[in-house]
Amino acid sequence: MDILTEINRVIELEGRTVSRLRESVGPACEEAVREIFKSPGKVILTGIGKSGLIAQKIASTMVSTGTSAIFLHPAEGMHGDIGIVRSDDVLIALSKSGESDELIGLLPAIRRIGARLIVVTAKADSTLARASDILLLTPVEEEACPLNMAPTCSTTAALVLGDALAMALMKLRNFQPEDFALSHPGGQLGKRLLLTVGDIMRSGEANPIINVMSRLQDMLYVITSKRAGAVSVVDHDGHLLGLVTDYDIRHVLEKGGDIFSMTISDIMNKKPTFVYSDEKALRALELMENRNKPFLVLPVLDRLDKTVGMIHLHDIVARGL
Repeated sequence: MDILTEINRVIELEGRTVSRLRESVGPACEEAVREIFKSPGKVILTGIGKSGLIAQKIASTMVSTGTSAIFLHPAEGMHGDIGIVRSDDVLIALSKSGESDELIGLLPAIRRIGARLIVVTAKADSTLARASDILLLTPVEEEACPLNMAPTCSTTAALVLGDALAMALMKLRNFQPEDFALSHPGGQLGKRLLLTVGDIMRSGEANPIINVMSRLQDMLYVITSKRAGAVSVVDHDGHLLGLVTDYDIRHVLEKGGDIFSMTISDIMNKKPTFVYSDEKALRALELMENRNKPFLVLPVLDRLDKTVGMIHLHDIVARGL
């Protein structure tokens, strides 16, 4: 057997299946999307075997793109889990043959509950197709399996159709990147869109801050004890007057200056770059990095211009931004 020839045969056959699927798309697909969109309930995907795995993937895609969805295993449904179905739900059943005993066994309960039934199948004259409120056909000439038995082209068609439904619903809901981030708080995109400076900054007791009239020794103690490598210098009302970093102190010493004869005001940078606590943490990262010599720290202010914290580059990196 020529392995590459076989691989190309499968890819070509499944590609042809998707092309046929595109030709079969019509009013029923639009009706299915609008039925799901207007439904006050959830979408319940079900299927057995390979179709069940595709149903799980479609449910997961819908959930992450703004449509409330869940997978129901039909065998478990026959033994109590059908209780999750409500009359305002939409149930989508996937079955190539449309004759899966496990799915057919759910039909009486679904009808009695009153949920709408969308069936995805390759057989228009099957039991499930006849029982459907909306029928979505996924025509399949043959499976890519050399024995024409293992679900391959049929599951590809069902998956593509499911993705198409999910994306159409996503657009109808005007689902935005910020909404996507809420569903993916653990990913880098979610963190970049959700995390604010206030979520990451060192505040309260961890905030390195000193009054401008304090002794230089006290300033050095704060820089050392807070382990940020810097200290925000403020007036009596907490307004930012300047910033002193390890670099500023080293600079004075390298020039041979008598640091203990100086005041905090003598040493501090009187025009430090700062960031607001309600800004995105990504904004702070951009301020730090977009320089010839990156910043390691930024003072953080609230919208009343009070100094409320400090954000360190290491803190941002540690959060996966």
